[in-house]
Amino acid sequence: MSTYVFSDVHGHRLPLERALERVSPSEGDRFFCLGDMIDRGPDPVGVLRVCRSLPGACALMGNHEDLMVSCLSDPRDPLAAMNWGLNGGAATSEGLAAISADEANELVDWVRSLPRWAQAVVGGRRYLLVHAGVRLGARVPEAWDDASAAAWLDAQDPEDLSWIREEFWGAPEGLSGAGGDGPVVVAGHTPTPYLERMAASLDRPALASDGRARMVRVGADRWDIDCCAAGGSGIGQVLVLRLDDGEEFYEPVRDGE
Repeated sequence: MSTYVFSDVHGHRLPLERALERVSPSEGDRFFCLGDMIDRGPDPVGVLRVCRSLPGACALMGNHEDLMVSCLSDPRDPLAAMNWGLNGGAATSEGLAAISADEANELVDWVRSLPRWAQAVVGGRRYLLVHAGVRLGARVPEAWDDASAAAWLDAQDPEDLSWIREEFWGAPEGLSGAGGDGPVVVAGHTPTPYLERMAASLDRPALASDGRARMVRVGADRWDIDCCAAGGSGIGQVLVLRLDDGEEFYEPVRDGE
């Protein structure tokens, strides 16, 4: 059994499907999608379908799903509609309008039900999985286990889990602690090239030699896996990361997809 994470596909279904084909999932594998399945790219509904149907998958609420739910929960709210529209919501809105009302309602109801965090223990290391990050000033448990990690994450502001940026990546240290045995936080939301002006102790440049974005680790315990798929071809990629051994499966976003 292997554990995989990906994030911020932003409507780019075809590179996601190619990355999943390369992974070649087996029975019992686990997948965590850290949100922002929708908006901007050409097929957000297709990405929702893939993530919803992927066996052994847990999807999280990203800030773009948050924007969609806010808008669709009260279509008469002009501010919610404007916020979603300014953030690429037209692609998703048009995609939902093009399918049957029954399927559209099922997909939206599924998104409404998504959690804002998950956790996994792989190879003896605990991973806290969120869309955007966590507020690191909160008091941490004396010992990390399933219950204490869940309580700590439940105490976080839901808006931070989906929207935080500089306060998380720019903080001087994460959660690993002096002994290095604290959890790793894996998140997306912030395209990795942004970290070069936002965070210290990056493990490598965010752009590979081919000019495409790749994941970056900040210190020992903050991993950013938003590889700029929203930026489209030339810079954007979809990454599926295997937590068991750190293998990175990239598929670039090609022209028109």
